Amino acid sequence: MSKNVAKHRHENDKDVDNDLAVTGRFQQIIAEPAKEFKRSTLAAGAVLWRGDVSSLDSIEIAVIHRPFYDDWSLAKGKVDPGESLPVTAHREIFEETGYDVRLGKLLGKVTYPVLDRTKVVYYWTGEVLGGEFTPNNEVDEIRWVSISEAMELLSYEVDRNVLAKAEKRFRLPATTRILYVRHAKAHDRRAWAGDDNLRPLDKKGRRQAEMLVPMLLPFHPTAVYSALPDRCQATAAPIADELGVETIVDPLFGDDAWLGEMVNAQRRFEEIIAAGGTSVVVAQGTIIPDMIASLSAAGRLPLDEIPCKKGSVWVLSFNNGELTGADYLASALPVK
Repeated sequence: MSKNVAKHRHENDKDVDNDLAVTGRFQQIIAEPAKEFKRSTLAAGAVLWRGDVSSLDSIEIAVIHRPFYDDWSLAKGKVDPGESLPVTAHREIFEETGYDVRLGKLLGKVTYPVLDRTKVVYYWTGEVLGGEFTPNNEVDEIRWVSISEAMELLSYEVDRNVLAKAEKRFRLPATTRILYVRHAKAHDRRAWAGDDNLRPLDKKGRRQAEMLVPMLLPFHPTAVYSALPDRCQATAAPIADELGVETIVDPLFGDDAWLGEMVNAQRRFEEIIAAGGTSVVVAQGTIIPDMIASLSAAGRLPLDEIPCKKGSVWVLSFNNGELTGADYLASALPVK
């Protein structure tokens, strides 16, 4: 396709020319996703659902009607300055629909040309927790329908493909999610003469810890755990404060425990998995990739590479104790 033709594409032409990266139960968002494409426009949204996830037939999907385009689509919107993509997804859904959602599995991204830019939309599953829809300029109607009815109602094949991926995730629902965070950036180990457990976060690390709060909140965690080092506890403190919970500190979440008493460290992590719900665990750069590798080897999700940047988050999904999904969010810092 010529560049001149692509420059005339609009939002409602996305079926004509697009690329779907929604295959696989491992998904990731790189540290600077805006740089992946020249002149990109970042957006985020979700497949909104309600019902009993243990019974696929009970699940209803929200399909929105946009009067400007006179189409039926999935809820999404553009990134605002200062936001990470999970923040955008949560905010846009609330603004368009009035619903508060819990983000779940990252389904992947869709790209398509809009005028002279490339629109890049990341989609999650989003469980509706509450709220009420009021018709507005962007969305004048919402229909709650079954998955099969949503497939028929959606105006775009690309949205139907995203919904098909969500349906696969619903067939093996997460009973536990763990937001596995590597501590934020700390002062250089080589310049620190004291006890390494007391090495604090540096200026960038403190900002990373603060920005983790809005990025993690859309997942609605209810518990926060941390390894012993101060840099881990300092990374955990802002999200724990926001949630109004105490950080549970345990050396078994740290590197020393992994190297010295691996079995106990694994058992402690398994306790968090068995507890269910959504938890934050802040740990270190040796134990995180090794722990995920061991969970991958024992489960049904093979992972070839397990990156672990400071301040990054792995969103791990478990079904009855078995790792079934993994999303790597390389940075909590704003993407715009």
